[in-house]
Amino acid sequence: MHPARHRSRVRLRAAALAAALGALLLAPLPAAHRAEAASTLTNTGFEADGTGTATPSGWSTYSAAGQNSASFTEAGGHTGGYRLSHWSSAAYKVETYQYLTGLTDGSYTLSAWVRSGGGQNSAYLALRNCGSAEQRTDLPVTSSGWIRIVTPVTVVGGACTISINSDANAGDWINVDDLTFTSGTTGLAVKGVDLSALKKSEDLGGTYRSSSGTTGDPVALLRNSGANYGRLKVWVNPADGYNNKARVLATAKRIKAQGMKLLVDFHYSDVWADPGAQTKPAAWSGHSYTQLRTDVYNHTYDVLNALKAQGTTADMVQIGNEINTGMLWPEGSTSNWSQLAGLLKSGISAAKAVSPNTQIALHLANGGDNTLYRTWFDNATAQGVGYDVIALSFYGYWHGALSSLQSNLDDVSARYGKKVMVAETAYPFRLDSEDAHENIIDLSSELVSGYPASSAGQTAWLRDVMNVVEAVPNGRGLGVIYWEPTWTAVAGNGWDPADPASGNGWENQALFDYDSRLLPAAGVLAHR
Repeated sequence: MHPARHRSRVRLRAAALAAALGALLLAPLPAAHRAEAASTLTNTGFEADGTGTATPSGWSTYSAAGQNSASFTEAGGHTGGYRLSHWSSAAYKVETYQYLTGLTDGSYTLSAWVRSGGGQNSAYLALRNCGSAEQRTDLPVTSSGWIRIVTPVTVVGGACTISINSDANAGDWINVDDLTFTSGTTGLAVKGVDLSALKKSEDLGGTYRSSSGTTGDPVALLRNSGANYGRLKVWVNPADGYNNKARVLATAKRIKAQGMKLLVDFHYSDVWADPGAQTKPAAWSGHSYTQLRTDVYNHTYDVLNALKAQGTTADMVQIGNEINTGMLWPEGSTSNWSQLAGLLKSGISAAKAVSPNTQIALHLANGGDNTLYRTWFDNATAQGVGYDVIALSFYGYWHGALSSLQSNLDDVSARYGKKVMVAETAYPFRLDSEDAHENIIDLSSELVSGYPASSAGQTAWLRDVMNVVEAVPNGRGLGVIYWEPTWTAVAGNGWDPADPASGNGWENQALFDYDSRLLPAAGVLAHR
């Protein structure tokens, strides 16, 4: 992503009540509120009773404050005629649930289609009383398109409660429909962070602290928060000497030392490569197409072989960065797919020559644009380009709704039989700048509806993107990487490698705040 090109612009209850409610919800549900137990989930589409039913057939409703009417069926299902909704004109807490018995012990996954207007203290699906730790999945804010979310659990003892929960303010609402509870599990293999800006930041005096304020190694802080992958971009001969081979090798050692895996992101440029610019490195500027294929192979092999030689073999490699429109223009533009395919194949061949087990990712931006992805990957397939992973950039303030991301992920993973991942996402925790440079996202009008520019908004955004990727069918949702969490406002570490005076428009989307403390969103990296 080019950081300059896109510029535009609990309530707390009484402690005793919270504790009492928590104990109630975690305890086995009272028989008086429990429908007759069954071994399979019933009335999963809420079609049995029509509209206005507070306790749908097969389900039970519970509210400590007697607000059962906040749970009801109404017209407008995801597929059928009806759905379950939670809503009230007054603040409310309500749970709709089924208690299953006679289950075979093992792994299960709950799936549901949901919508939410947001604003609740909490709104989530839960699997509890299953003989193992309770599992939850929060509902994303999606007032228009439906989104499928999943929750996995291990059943021990043959029973489990499927639970739909709201702790909401007056007027807050959710819709739930088309649930399934089937054998199998889910989770994310990649929970990553892009650390490309880190070395320069530290060299210029940048420091990083834990959430409690203790100075520490940012790689370790992020690893301890749950990150298991580090991503590093490679430029060929950048003006400031950062993000080149030598710098990548140094930071790769730190990533691997923390027990994390490594994703290497080749830009094949001296500067930012993205859909709006794929500028050849200066050293390659006069080269023919045939020579460019050799350049790509040699550069890719050189960097990856050096990583392997120092014991930090790349686990995944991107051949190009946000290559919607191709790479190494004009020779590698999508206007000449045979030549673009040749360049991609050169990079892929080099990566596999160094390490046959390294995964190959092809990365586009605009992660909600299914037409773009079908067109691009249909061409790649027709040209015989071999790869392992479809990687997307998805920034909600530019790339559309979470429902569009899900539709695209689901479609391309099935259409091409590949695993998919969000290789770049981020969200602001505030709008104002720490330095004198205007932030890329600095207006409330630029934000995604339902996700404020706050610590809570940033946390919810990363959580919900991860939940969408986890829900990709057939286990093809690989994971999510947070873009540049350590790119804080440090003088000299701006967006232009050729201009030390350039500022940073990204510090309000880092995972360290303006006091250099680790933000709560980092904890989402511990996603199951």
